[in-house]
Amino acid sequence: MKIEQIYTGCLAQGAYYIESKGEAVIIDPLREVGPYIEKAKANHSKIKYIFETHFHADFVSGHLDLAAKTGAKIVYGPKANPSFDVHIAEDNEVFKVGNISLKAIHTPGHTMESTCFLLSDETGKDVAIFTGDTLFIGDVGRPDLAQEAIAGLTQETLASHLFDSLRNRIMPLADDIMVYPAHGAGSACGKNMSKETFDTLGNQKQTNYALNPKLTRGEFIAQVLDGLMPPPAYFPQNVLMNIQGYESLDKVMARGKKALNPEEFETVANETGAVVIDTRSQAAFKQAFIPNSIFIGIDGSFATWVGTLIPDLKQEILFVADAGREEEVITRLARVGYDFALGYLDGGLEAWAKEGLELDSLNSASPAQLAQIIKTEAIEVLDVRKRSEYEAQHIDTAHVMNFPLASISENMEKVHSDKTYYIHCAGGYRSVIAASILKSRGFDKLIDIEEGFDGIERTAIATTAFVCPSTL
Repeated sequence: MKIEQIYTGCLAQGAYYIESKGEAVIIDPLREVGPYIEKAKANHSKIKYIFETHFHADFVSGHLDLAAKTGAKIVYGPKANPSFDVHIAEDNEVFKVGNISLKAIHTPGHTMESTCFLLSDETGKDVAIFTGDTLFIGDVGRPDLAQEAIAGLTQETLASHLFDSLRNRIMPLADDIMVYPAHGAGSACGKNMSKETFDTLGNQKQTNYALNPKLTRGEFIAQVLDGLMPPPAYFPQNVLMNIQGYESLDKVMARGKKALNPEEFETVANETGAVVIDTRSQAAFKQAFIPNSIFIGIDGSFATWVGTLIPDLKQEILFVADAGREEEVITRLARVGYDFALGYLDGGLEAWAKEGLELDSLNSASPAQLAQIIKTEAIEVLDVRKRSEYEAQHIDTAHVMNFPLASISENMEKVHSDKTYYIHCAGGYRSVIAASILKSRGFDKLIDIEEGFDGIERTAIATTAFVCPSTL
């Protein structure tokens, strides 16, 4: 028997390859299915089943392409009703794979169809459970994402279902069983996930707040719902793609891998209204970029920020990338449902500049320079971190505004084109995204603070924490 966790850090997502006696199972595959097929081929195994723990919201699964290319049967748990051919497992149904077996355990709560898969080895001993978004390491799946899918379903109802699923289906299992979830720290599918990506169930019973046996149903619901941030806007659209189906990734890749010379690139941009995304480093972008292009660097939380900032999955996209990373960009866009990349700038910014086409740049200042300016001027500061980050600590000046990147469009009316703004985040990635968006909308008096708040703290610029007003 072989169990392999295939973890993708940029999405904080875990897929699984399980193999026994020439048969294999893939659990929660990503959109690009080639690596799973190659792995099975290298191990002289045939993929028999594709298990989906639920309809994912944060990425588009690869179940359809993988089934089409391997003949494997897609399996969902009870309550699932997709628009394509699948096997809907009954609760406690057992699936044989070589000399091992996996049992479907229906665990509604994160979604109504959420199902865990309990793995038993050749001797019949339970050794691992693949929990999807029902149980994470240090947390449980948020119960607010599926509430709009069924009339009358509320997050409180889902949380109550989750309480029963954990107490009645998972917690009675043996302590030595390994827990393999679908996500780790950084995913928006939970709020308190550990950086660890697997653990024993026994340790989770001791350390995971949601598995505290002393919690009443009401206390559990309150704790699970407390502190949930709004999910990224693309989540509902990804759910629909996973339920209704999607275009093969092969076609998406062929469309996006068109190398366009500068003239072609400019023509396509003008004729289609495509968004131009610059995926290079923030340092390279600040030095020179195509006017009105948006920076979302491939080496940051690329897919998440694309999904947060571009509301329409059908938006046509052109992109600028470092040589050799074009396929990576298209793949990572497709993972979250952005299938309409139309091509990339062949030769990059160097080719653009050679043609004498217009370039823009973004001014920046070091934290030390900011410290000197603050002493003599009443400058305007835009802090684009999350509200919680801002409240924990921020620059001590009356002219600082919390301007979270995730809600930049809603806050746009708060900035004025005649003012100069100094922009910072925590480390320098989000602030350049924010500045590029503001630039594209006509705001030119922008200065990015290098190294963000991390650099500000090291420079000993005066900071303060948010103080709640006292209640009389």
